[in-house]
Amino acid sequence: MPQLYQSPYIRIALPDDEEELSVLDRRTWSYLHAVVPQPRAPYPPFFDERHAPDDHLVAELDRRIVGFVRLGFPTPLASSAHVRQIQGLAVADEVRGRGIGRALIRTAVEEARRRGARRITLRVLGHNTPARKLYESEGFVVEGVLPEEFFLGGQYVDDVIMGQGL
Repeated sequence: MPQLYQSPYIRIALPDDEEELSVLDRRTWSYLHAVVPQPRAPYPPFFDERHAPDDHLVAELDRRIVGFVRLGFPTPLASSAHVRQIQGLAVADEVRGRGIGRALIRTAVEEARRRGARRITLRVLGHNTPARKLYESEGFVVEGVLPEEFFLGGQYVDDVIMGQGL
């Protein structure tokens, strides 16, 4: 008999979510998707001047945050204010494979559209095949590749730029 899973509740982050999001971000860190070294204490704030609580959508199961997606602007320029960018996506290891990442991406696309965006973009590391397949299945297409843009964990890794019109 197939196992049935509860759907996540997705909402805009609140300032009180900061510690839980910070812990989730650290627990899911990996060179599969991160271009910065593994965080060490003292940890920087999760929310900052560029990434406010309302720039984040969180997925909850049983009143616990199990995932988030960060929506931002690709540049600070007024001429690209019509574009939103997914600037982070994380799902707790213990709930992977349950559609939470997909639900977060779909909600981020809807939220970008609701906020007036005409396009949504993201950057994903070339070796992150599961994420690339997920994004492609949700309508994102490769719009560019920066070959060997990063040196991570002893290997050179491409930076893949993906996007879609809204």
